[in-house]
Amino acid sequence: MTTTPPVVPSSTPLIQIPVLLSAPSENSTIQDIIERVESTAESNADLSHLSGNETRQAIESFPYIPELPTSDTKASVIALQITLFPNKGFSISIVCHHGILDGKSATTFIKAWAYICKHLENDQQPSLPSELTPFLDRGVIKDAHGLEMIFLNQWLALTRSDIKSDSRSLKLVSNMAVSPDVVRATFQLTREDIEILRETISSQLEKVHKEELKPTKQLDYMSTFVLTCAYTVVCMVKARGGDSNRKIYFIFSADCRGRLDPPIPQNYIGNCISSQHIVIKAGVSMEECGVAMIAERISGMIKGLEKGLFEGAKERLLELASIEPGAEIIGVTGSTRFEDYSWDFGWGRPNKVEFTGNARGGVISLARSREGNGGVEIGLALKRHEMENLVSFFVNDLKNFAQISK
Repeated sequence: MTTTPPVVPSSTPLIQIPVLLSAPSENSTIQDIIERVESTAESNADLSHLSGNETRQAIESFPYIPELPTSDTKASVIALQITLFPNKGFSISIVCHHGILDGKSATTFIKAWAYICKHLENDQQPSLPSELTPFLDRGVIKDAHGLEMIFLNQWLALTRSDIKSDSRSLKLVSNMAVSPDVVRATFQLTREDIEILRETISSQLEKVHKEELKPTKQLDYMSTFVLTCAYTVVCMVKARGGDSNRKIYFIFSADCRGRLDPPIPQNYIGNCISSQHIVIKAGVSMEECGVAMIAERISGMIKGLEKGLFEGAKERLLELASIEPGAEIIGVTGSTRFEDYSWDFGWGRPNKVEFTGNARGGVISLARSREGNGGVEIGLALKRHEMENLVSFFVNDLKNFAQISK
């Protein structure tokens, strides 16, 4: 099974979908299952090619992604498509409206759906465990800092030129076309690779602090997320080349459920994330200790959340709103905490999980390794020549770090 999660959104309410989509009985076939879902397709494409890690055109995934119905007055939440590859397998594509659901909510839905499918017996509806039972009370979110109007004004500014009919329209902002020259690939960092990065960054930081006559100290956060993002950002910027003085905006989201006061349930379904960002000069990535310097910035941003989730929130929102069109932005989607490869609809784990929403480039997708060895899968989409450069940097820089750490 190959799944293709979050890109964009459906016409069936969130809570009803697990009821409508059920796993087969012992005598059921794939065809029986497909007749029960909202959108189905069949393809003779090479499934092993589509589910591999090798470089391929980003647009090759598009036929397996459903459309999300939206209008001025209605916005769907989730769209689903199952595509059968005869005698090979099938893909499940799930498109979520990120104005309504964040990544954790979408993942909770998928886990709940998979749980129900796997535990169906004698056509009886199994009960969801508490951690997968949706919590929908919006009243637990308190806007004590007056951020709602800033968000709404930003959204209106973003959509005003794109949506002609109504400033309150629920239509999605139109997506930019993806060039056939854009390719995607999946990279792996093993647990050993991550330890090499940890040792390298520690060594580089010590060198930088000595040169700057600062007391040497380790990062407050040396997590897999920090190490992976710092290394990938450096590889991406080097692969693109260009003006070393240009600004790079690195943006990521922090889950706010456990950081609110009081905290809200982890199974809250909705949007409960906070955008965090750092601004760096491209030239920093090209320096000898570039990975360490970017890791230090990301770690510092995460450390700042300890002061309070809303500390400087208005200023951050206004700064993000002021980013000029065409600015170079690198974002992050997915998380190693989502445990994507644990999804089991009754046929075993998926062979590949792919986040196709990064096809326009500039987005790093993260997932915990399917092998369960503490590693990370990194999905990227870039122009072909940039991807060729990145492959070289990603592989060779890690080899060099490994040699130095011996």
